[in-house]
Amino acid sequence: MRPQTSAPYPMTRLDHLGPEVVDEVVALAGLATRTDGAAPIAEHVLLLLRRPQARLRHLLLRGPAGELAGYANLDLTDPAAGIGVELVVHPAHRGQGHGRALLAAVGAETEVPLRIWSHGDHPSAAALAVDLGFRRERMLWQLRRPLTAPELPDLFAPELPEGIALRGFRPGRDDAEWLALNARAFAEHPEQGRWTADDLRARMAEPWFDPDGFLLAVSTETGRLVGFHWTKVHDTPGGRPIGEVYVLGVDPDAHRGGLGRALTTAGLTHLRSRGLDRVMLYVDDTNAAAMALYQRLGFARWCGHVEYRRG
Repeated sequence: MRPQTSAPYPMTRLDHLGPEVVDEVVALAGLATRTDGAAPIAEHVLLLLRRPQARLRHLLLRGPAGELAGYANLDLTDPAAGIGVELVVHPAHRGQGHGRALLAAVGAETEVPLRIWSHGDHPSAAALAVDLGFRRERMLWQLRRPLTAPELPDLFAPELPEGIALRGFRPGRDDAEWLALNARAFAEHPEQGRWTADDLRARMAEPWFDPDGFLLAVSTETGRLVGFHWTKVHDTPGGRPIGEVYVLGVDPDAHRGGLGRALTTAGLTHLRSRGLDRVMLYVDDTNAAAMALYQRLGFARWCGHVEYRRG
């Protein structure tokens, strides 16, 4: 065990957060998002904060007036794959070594390999990662495109493969079958393919959840699910909401039939019907097939999110 690094502000280590502290962390993440243009803490981690059974360890820095000046957590769910780390420093308290102190304290918590995301690939985060011995391991791209371009009427004409129909998700009735399909479609994905019923329920409880925007492709002969496009609408600080291709998956047995493109355009059509003028999505840099599909549909790179690893 490496020695604990002292922080310029008092640091508290907790295994569980009370509701008031969770609200503080969420507020700090929101402030950093508005300042930086990228959320410092991933959605799934923010959802885990409210689960008492979640295997998280928390480090908090308090400023002179008791305000939350910095926060980091360690996700201990799967140590064999490396412990995930999320970290954020209050914009008013940056440039004073607090991020370095938090990351050094995280390293003192465990000898297990660490994985930490730099959302937005900020140069200061890259410099800190290099200084503390982390290496760039993975790149996740955010792509965007407008929903108002002249070519959209031609683009938004999804042609479903023969024998396939679309319908909305039915909460409570489609849960188990969708989870099984999601696991098949993302069997090689380090996060998405591991979703549980709790993960699904947590998202269905969020204010943004809309079952009408959760499109399912089903076999007209058997009724079996063969693909899906789950869309999402984000409220943004500037007041202009943006749509998202939240999760899109196709059963491996249904690949190469044009279903992925049809599902993508069907979801974009739905988002445009909501009055949205832009849409985003995330795709792993190594997923060449998905990247090619989205670029053919007019998406372009907006920003990158980098995963750093040590150990």
